[in-house]
Amino acid sequence: MADRTVDPRDDGAVDDVPELSDSGDDDDDQWQCMEDSTEDLQVACLFCDRLLNSVSNTLQHCSSEHQFNLVDVIRKHNLDDYGYIKLINYLRSTNGSRVDVTGLSEGPLPWDSEDFLRPVLQDDPLLQTDPEELLGPVSSAPDQGAVQRRAQSAEERVQRAEEAVARLMDDMHTLKTLAQGLVLNADTGRAHGRLGAVAELREDEDDAYFSSYGHYGIHQEMLKDKVRTESYRDFMYRNPEVFKDKVVLDVGCGTCILSMFAARAGATKVIAVDQSEIIYQAIDIVRSNQLEDKITLIKGRIEDISLPVEKVDIIISEWMGYFLLFESMLDSVLYARDLYLADGGSGKSETHYFGGKNETFICFSRLVYPDLCNISLAALGDAQKHQDHIAFWDDVYGFNMACMKKAVLPEAVVEVVDPDTLISEPTVIQTIDCNSVCLSELEFASDFCMKMTHTTECTAIVGYFDIFFDKGCGNKVSFSTGPQDTKTHWKQTVFLLESPLPVQAGEELRGTIRVIKNKKDPRSLLVTLSLRDRKQTYSLQ
Repeated sequence: MADRTVDPRDDGAVDDVPELSDSGDDDDDQWQCMEDSTEDLQVACLFCDRLLNSVSNTLQHCSSEHQFNLVDVIRKHNLDDYGYIKLINYLRSTNGSRVDVTGLSEGPLPWDSEDFLRPVLQDDPLLQTDPEELLGPVSSAPDQGAVQRRAQSAEERVQRAEEAVARLMDDMHTLKTLAQGLVLNADTGRAHGRLGAVAELREDEDDAYFSSYGHYGIHQEMLKDKVRTESYRDFMYRNPEVFKDKVVLDVGCGTCILSMFAARAGATKVIAVDQSEIIYQAIDIVRSNQLEDKITLIKGRIEDISLPVEKVDIIISEWMGYFLLFESMLDSVLYARDLYLADGGSGKSETHYFGGKNETFICFSRLVYPDLCNISLAALGDAQKHQDHIAFWDDVYGFNMACMKKAVLPEAVVEVVDPDTLISEPTVIQTIDCNSVCLSELEFASDFCMKMTHTTECTAIVGYFDIFFDKGCGNKVSFSTGPQDTKTHWKQTVFLLESPLPVQAGEELRGTIRVIKNKKDPRSLLVTLSLRDRKQTYSLQ
């Protein structure tokens, strides 16, 4: 589509536009019933690429240049508010077929579909115009029959409007489509690429996961996590050269806080994707911060949609779950990386279609952030916690319930660990480079060795992770979720032992750990720990 430009001849003066008559009657004032717009208003013609600076000028232009009188069509088909909206969107979506509209006889109208309630143009001034104003005031002395006919017509319009509202209330999908129409401009459709267990989940199978992120409380908790949120902010704000003139993809955008950081850091365009219902609040958040020209929001799983670009320069995402890999959201980030990121980057210009026009961006090296992650283990010696969770079942009000240990023990505990209960040095069991890791490497087995710092009993193993914003950053940023660092909403993951293990200071406690996805629920994890002659499998779900 060619870029629309304002004709320099259109100075907004009504006197410069040919006068119109409505069906032979002198009706020069019919357009003047609307309030003149401000000088910076641009109203697109329904039939050509002209932009004019008021609704009245646009409608006069349509009448004089295209022989289309909008008032005549409204009156001929007795259009209510919804019919008027559908008509405008129909004309815009069909590039304005004047003959098809003006030549219609009685019968079904081509714009009757509810699909035409979705705006074709964002913030279309014609959609914000009341059709009653276009029809003009009633004459000062109408006959009684005319008054009755208008009253009856008004009642019919009200009834039809109420029916239309009822249909919309019954169809939540239509309401969501209307909301998305304000910001979203991307086509959807199953994308092609190598699928993993998470990507192969049907949407209904994944509903519970995304529904959990539709609740506002979880987003408030994450936003209040200063370690998490300020680390992302500092990484982007301190490294504006990384984001300048880049196209950025935010996978699992939530409230769009990362997308807005990226936009403020210099990104030319940010595409924010999320399947949960929070996307509708994110739309309002983006618009409230006047960033809708830079941020495009898309509702859907990254595996199920197609982006409006072939490639992006950078992927940002806050994908980390408990023990780093719980929820398996990194799978989605890797899917997006393999599909939308290219290796390297030549610094060449690329043209993409956004919001009804072509925009040109300069694409350099392409990156995923955060780029490096470590998973670490340490030994705990916390007799009281072991008593509360495990030994408790040996004597419950005088009854032996030790059989419950077999049910309780496999459940990993997510909680804040007292750093004073650490009895070993930490050991890194896995390092992940998000720019190169393969999907299969997210399931792994590793030998480890923890050097004891205390002579006591080991009652549990604690796991946590560290995050690094490193590659290409002049100002590197990192944070840890370990017990000795500032608390985060991820806390730590505790794997309690069935029976405490005696250890000596200076001893090296060796073991193995195996981390795999649960085949029944690929967003949950199964973690198997082997220490000395003991082996236990834990679930994170």
